[in-house]
Amino acid sequence: MDGPAQRKENLNLPAPAMTVAQRSNLSPMTARAYTAWRRRSLSLLAGQPFDLAREERLFLTQCAPQRGGWWLDAGTSTGFYAEVLARAGCRVLAADLSPAMLAEAARQHPHPGIDWAALNVEDSALPDASFDGVTVGATLNETHDPARFLRGVARVLRPGGQVWLMYLRRTGGPVQGVLAHPAAGGLTFPDPAWVARQLPGLHLAHGLTVGAVRFERHVKTTAGRHTAS
Repeated sequence: MDGPAQRKENLNLPAPAMTVAQRSNLSPMTARAYTAWRRRSLSLLAGQPFDLAREERLFLTQCAPQRGGWWLDAGTSTGFYAEVLARAGCRVLAADLSPAMLAEAARQHPHPGIDWAALNVEDSALPDASFDGVTVGATLNETHDPARFLRGVARVLRPGGQVWLMYLRRTGGPVQGVLAHPAAGGLTFPDPAWVARQLPGLHLAHGLTVGAVRFERHVKTTAGRHTAS
């Protein structure tokens, strides 16, 4: 089961359009501070204790990644999901638009099972149906074109493969309204029903809402049959 052999390469030659939030991630200072924020963020956003260990257990329980599987961590930031997958024995292509995030992730997680790649999942040269699974940790909220991003995720997934999403769902609150403004971050807060419509050919196998945080596992229908959710 051979996967793409890129390491630290830019697979998307045109400069991608970025939200303010994405541009801020290009800063080495943001990259250095991100892991500390990531450790605390879900507890703040979920309104209850929700540390990285709990997030890891939830992911491993629901997705049960198989040793030797080939995974894409789309929008890896500082590599949380990439490192979890590598420890589980998977091979990982960890992709991000920010060279600073990739450098910090590689420094924190020098695992031989991880390839770090600067690429835009919205418009990449990755082969169709090439990954057993894709993880997306909050990148859906920051990406310039969420629908195009999800289409890119679905395209590279093999039949029977799975997508794991963690994102902030739409609540309609005033803070989300401010952060959605282009000048204040340009963030997107999708509704779970909208997310499902952007993943044709996949079905929702698991969904969990904790406060504003949404976790989902989608499975790509095997050619010729549909697996009931």
